Amino acid sequence: MLDLTGKNALVTGIANNRSIAWGIAQQLHKAGANLGITYLPDERGRYEKKVRELVEPLQPSIFVPCNVQEDADIEAAFDTVAKEWGKLDILIHCLAFANKDDLSGEFSQTSRQGFALTLDVSTYSLTRLVGAAKPLMTEGGSIVTMTYLGGVKVTPNYNVMGIAKAGLEMSVRYLASELGPNNIRVNAISAGPIRTLASSAVGGILDMIHHVEEVAPLRRTVTQTEVGNAATFLCSDLASGITGQILYVDAGYEIMGM
Repeated sequence: MLDLTGKNALVTGIANNRSIAWGIAQQLHKAGANLGITYLPDERGRYEKKVRELVEPLQPSIFVPCNVQEDADIEAAFDTVAKEWGKLDILIHCLAFANKDDLSGEFSQTSRQGFALTLDVSTYSLTRLVGAAKPLMTEGGSIVTMTYLGGVKVTPNYNVMGIAKAGLEMSVRYLASELGPNNIRVNAISAGPIRTLASSAVGGILDMIHHVEEVAPLRRTVTQTEVGNAATFLCSDLASGITGQILYVDAGYEIMGM
């Protein structure tokens, strides 16, 4: 069993019990990591209440708001990490968003505003969070983000998110190169389609899942727990020589040509 006892892990992107970030947080907790959780703040506090109740069994020692489109939120979140923990060992980035209208139809008709919004939340946020995390990773660390096959190959109803994921994967490589001398590793997991709040915005998601179940070598799709296990591995010393990589956790679907 992987042992992350004594490691401080900040997890972003938990929305509900179907979130991939939730699967990752559970496995990090199981491995002994000390958790910090961020949530998306809103005026009514609905997200805070929902996420707080969900993660309560994991006993996070940090629970902070963080809208990655607001620099002040990011600075405040990492100031809390610095004050409460002193150092950070693990950062999990599970953030992506696009307007539903920009995920379907003709890609050439993507709005300027929609394009900018998607890349800001889904791509740039990794760079911004890593920049804030780097000074706190004084003993090295591991950063893991989430990508998808649609960033490499054309996928129906993915459109602008495919561009965002392509940028995210290239960001992983540049960040890995920059942070490597500090013994900080940066990797991404490309998971197969899973029913989550985010994926529900992708038209035909159930058809995609059924297709993977028919075509993938394992004849099934994957679970949040399996993605969580892979992330925990990447955050452990067992993956100490791995950085700048895209790890496919998709039941083998990526290798198939037809």
